[in-house]
Amino acid sequence: MSAEEILDGKVLLIDKPLTWSSFQAVNKLKYILKRKYDLPKKFKIGHAGTLDPLATGLLIICTGKFTKKITEIQTQIKEYTGTIVLGATTPSYDLETEVDAIFPTAHITEELILETTNKFLGEIDQKPPVFSAIKKDGKRLYEHARAGEEVEIQSRKTTIYEFEITRIQLPEVDFRVQCSKGTYIRSLAYDFGLALQSGGHLSALRRTKIGDYSVENAILPDDFEQSLPDEK
Repeated sequence: MSAEEILDGKVLLIDKPLTWSSFQAVNKLKYILKRKYDLPKKFKIGHAGTLDPLATGLLIICTGKFTKKITEIQTQIKEYTGTIVLGATTPSYDLETEVDAIFPTAHITEELILETTNKFLGEIDQKPPVFSAIKKDGKRLYEHARAGEEVEIQSRKTTIYEFEITRIQLPEVDFRVQCSKGTYIRSLAYDFGLALQSGGHLSALRRTKIGDYSVENAILPDDFEQSLPDEK
C-alpha cells in the first residue's frame, strides 16, 4: 500500500474491537495512515455503517475517492450474530444500561422460540432504541435519554431476510440475522422478548458481513498498524 493508493481510494476491512466507537476506529486508522505515509492533514476517510461500542466485527473504512462508495456500501444487506438474554429488559436494549424489569421465562420452549422468529421475517415496523445516535430536535436520542428527557420515537420500516436461532440455553438465545440498512438489532432483541410474552435484551453482537464483504477478511486496528511498513 502506498500514499498514492490511500489518497486515490482504498476499502479497508477492520474488525472493530469491543468498547471502541466507530468514530474511534476511524480516528485510529487516520492517525496510523497519516504517521506512516505523511499524508495531508485533511485526507478523506470515513466508515460505511456505525457499530455500537458494545458490538464487534466488520467496519468498512473508505479512503480518498472511495469515500464516495460509502452510501452504496451502506445500502447492502448486513449480517450479524449475537446473543439475546430473555426474561429481562434494559433501557438501552443492551448491556450499556442496567436491567430495569424482570419477566417470566418458564413458559418459553424451544418450539415457541423457533416459531416466533417467523413473525420477524420480511418487512417489519421497528422503533429505534432511545439510546441511539438518531437526531431528534437537533440532539442525538442518547443525549435526550441520558438527560432523562422523554422523546417520542417514530417507528420505521426495515426488512429481515433471515433470522436463524443457532443456540438455545435459556435465558440465552444465540442468533444469526440478515437484514436491511437501518435495522437495529437491539430493537429486534427487545421486540423478540416482547413477542415471547417476556422481555429481552442484547448481550453480544458481531457484524459478520456487509454485502460481499466479510469479517473473515477484516483485521484488528493494532494488527493493521503492525502490517504496514515502518518507513513513510
